[in-house]
Amino acid sequence: MNILGSMLLMTMMVGVPQEGAEEKVFPYPIDVRDFDNGLRLVGVQFDSPGLAAYYTVVRVGARQEVDEGKSGFAHFFEHMMFRGTEAFPAEEYNDVLRAIGADSNAYTTSDRTVYHILASSRSLPRTIEIEADRFRRLKYEKAEFQKEAGAVLGEYNKSAANPFTGLFEKLQDTAYDVHPYQHMVIGFLKDIEAMPTLYDYSLEFFDHFYRPEYVTLLVVGDYDWAELQKDVEEKYGDWKRGGYVADIPEEPQQNEPREATVSWPAPTLPILAIAYRAPAFSTDRIDMPGLDVLSQVHFGSTSPISQELVIEKQWVDFISAGATDQADPPLFTLLTRVREPDKLEEVRAKLLAEVERISEELADSDKLEATKSHMKYQFLMGLDTADSVANTMAHYLSLTNDPETVNRVYELYDAVTAEDVRRLAKKYLRPENRTIVTLTQSAEVKGEE
Repeated sequence: MNILGSMLLMTMMVGVPQEGAEEKVFPYPIDVRDFDNGLRLVGVQFDSPGLAAYYTVVRVGARQEVDEGKSGFAHFFEHMMFRGTEAFPAEEYNDVLRAIGADSNAYTTSDRTVYHILASSRSLPRTIEIEADRFRRLKYEKAEFQKEAGAVLGEYNKSAANPFTGLFEKLQDTAYDVHPYQHMVIGFLKDIEAMPTLYDYSLEFFDHFYRPEYVTLLVVGDYDWAELQKDVEEKYGDWKRGGYVADIPEEPQQNEPREATVSWPAPTLPILAIAYRAPAFSTDRIDMPGLDVLSQVHFGSTSPISQELVIEKQWVDFISAGATDQADPPLFTLLTRVREPDKLEEVRAKLLAEVERISEELADSDKLEATKSHMKYQFLMGLDTADSVANTMAHYLSLTNDPETVNRVYELYDAVTAEDVRRLAKKYLRPENRTIVTLTQSAEVKGEE
């Protein structure tokens, strides 16, 4: 679809604001209720008759894993939370989900763990009952803990067979010195191997973070707000606030380029990552949205460097660029896989030259505006189901616990100029702020991927 069509569609979705009204990118009404114990309830009214997404957003991820030798516990609890309670043992919990026709799962990131259920609206009281029970009264024995720890090690070993996992594991370990972002969400291998011996610590971790002040409940779809508040207060109201706050170390400033290599013990094409320390998520500073726009303008599929290396010369499979929204500074990463291994150094040189160029030259203003419009269009097109709306809102709630964050962020996107893009390239994409990791096939390995 062309940009004009995109803008017309966005106008229809968001609505034309009345004179003097502030236009917001997020097109659905929002309800908010704060409870005395620190728990927040957020509702998003979405047209999905008879259906509701129920998300429990826990603000704990790799970032909070500050204890030496104990990385990976946020992700570990993504597994353990399905082990059941006295009232609803694991099999009975699953029976309830099947009875209400629910789809249930969970995921963990650097900053959050999210548990999500998609079920009928009439099942909301039952959903609230079983979720409140497991978040307050999770119970597991040492043998169950050790079995699940073994499963996590199996998951690590399976993912470790992917060369991209090996690349990013080395990248994070090289780019960070003290911050918990140094390890992957699943944790350091040595810590995962030691996890079966840490049963008592697991109970402590749960007691620290599975508390109401770390949790936001999010319901998207068809619900009655008054009934929803009543049910949540009844089931979660006496959940006791904790008091633990992780002492997250601040990563020192990087003052010189860093570089590392990975020799991969299996057939693979070379993979190159060029990463720069990026700004933390903010609703006040334009830096992160500006770098996101930069990534699309200068390294997207229609960019000159992508056209040259992917389409014309066909030296690489793809070029991607960007950083994730994170509470503390993430990495803005250029990533590519080289189709012709003997071109690896030339590809690297061309990418670094492009970084230098965009630090000096202004982006075309028309392309910049078209890119921003397309990014907003893609965002809105992703808000097409109760589940997708909930997943988007969970992302922002994990960062600020404020549902208006999404609107503030897109105001910053709208304000990004070509001058901002060049300034941010100069500010962040500097050699002394850079970490490069190259993964190549080990010389002992025969054949190609």
